[in-house]
Amino acid sequence: RRSNTATSMELQKMNGHIRDDGTFSPVLLFQFEGKTSFGMSVFNLSNAIMGSGILGLAFGMANTGVVLFVVLLCCIAVMSAYSIHLLLKSAGVVGIRAYEQLGNRAFGQPGKMLAACVITIHNIGAMSTYLYIVKSELPLVIQAFLGKQVITGSWFLNGNYLIIIVSALVIFPLALMRHLGYLGYTSGFSLTCMMFFLLSVIYKKFNIPCPLPGHNTTAPNSTSHVNVTCEAQPFTVNSETAYTIPILAFAFVCHPEVLPIYTELRNATKRRMQCVANVSILAMFVMYLLTAIFGYLTFYTAVEAELLHTYSKVDSLDILILCVRLAVLVAVTLTVPVVLFPIRKALLQIFFPDKPFHWVRHITIALSLIISVDLLVICVPSIKDIFGVIGATSAPSLIFILPAIFYIRIVPEEQESLKSRPKIQAMCFAALGFIFMILSLSFIIIGWVTGKSRSGGGH
Repeated sequence: RRSNTATSMELQKMNGHIRDDGTFSPVLLFQFEGKTSFGMSVFNLSNAIMGSGILGLAFGMANTGVVLFVVLLCCIAVMSAYSIHLLLKSAGVVGIRAYEQLGNRAFGQPGKMLAACVITIHNIGAMSTYLYIVKSELPLVIQAFLGKQVITGSWFLNGNYLIIIVSALVIFPLALMRHLGYLGYTSGFSLTCMMFFLLSVIYKKFNIPCPLPGHNTTAPNSTSHVNVTCEAQPFTVNSETAYTIPILAFAFVCHPEVLPIYTELRNATKRRMQCVANVSILAMFVMYLLTAIFGYLTFYTAVEAELLHTYSKVDSLDILILCVRLAVLVAVTLTVPVVLFPIRKALLQIFFPDKPFHWVRHITIALSLIISVDLLVICVPSIKDIFGVIGATSAPSLIFILPAIFYIRIVPEEQESLKSRPKIQAMCFAALGFIFMILSLSFIIIGWVTGKSRSGGGH
């Protein structure tokens, strides 16, 4: 009987209902009552994966070759799925579904602060890149729809005013949602916009000749391409190849959103959430691959770092491309609230870990984050290198390092010893993350020293 009671207590502990001191935790029990469907969870996680970097994938393929690009994309997708497996396994062992609390369980308060800071820095960088797209692209879309040849001094063609308006009318109301599951509808619409972008890229492949009429024989980026060619290359290595690899590596960053989505998943189990992750990663893998292939096969070595800019060289007033630009703007705008959610959760874990939900606190954090990111995007003229450093440090930490070291520390040695294959694999995974971080930072520093800077998209 005592054995059955002990087993029951252990199961309650595993599910997060019993604290380590044996007391009952109703807060943890409430967190596990998810109401979000499988489909909505897939939409949210897919939307978290999909980033502005999709606009630079064709450029990446031009600098790696078709075969090498496909191999790299496959490897990164598989590693991302494995990384999520480590997170879910760690969460299942201790009954915790918050990234920061996993850090606390593994390394105490320093681990909790590290996880929260990495998530906050990375997601603020992601929010900023999305709003930078709004700032730079929305004035051009409005200008084209109004038939203006040049941007005038009108306020509605000023990107700084436009991001404030978009933040106030669209992003802020969506950021007030109490549960991430409610954003599944906007995430689904955002993915629909990106599907329209993909279909348009495929359609344009059969309507744009190569080489472009009146195009120079020298590619836009003369440091990486000498001549514009209209033949696909299986393997390519040039000065831009090294910068392309980090972009691909960060294409599947969604780990801060995994555990919040897991928390709100209906009938949540590790296997069910892993299925959500696998479906989302597979869907984004297909979308990334098709976008890169058809974008590259349209322009070949003439493709620019941002794919939409290359289409503008053909016809700046093309109605379809204008609609695509608008669809991409809608997609990145609707992604911002999804990215904001883990930042607010991290800040709550740091400053108000034991406080119940309160609307004033909920609204204040959302408003403060949006204002801060808007000011950052408005005031900083060029944040490419800053976010390059953030991406080179936070993204490998979230994908490789933190899930692996949390797994090693949290899973007890009685269950898996340090010499077991799963633990050794996790150690190698963490080491790979450090290698990615060192290489990425090295490429950025070399770019600063030599005066060369890549202009690829971020996540």
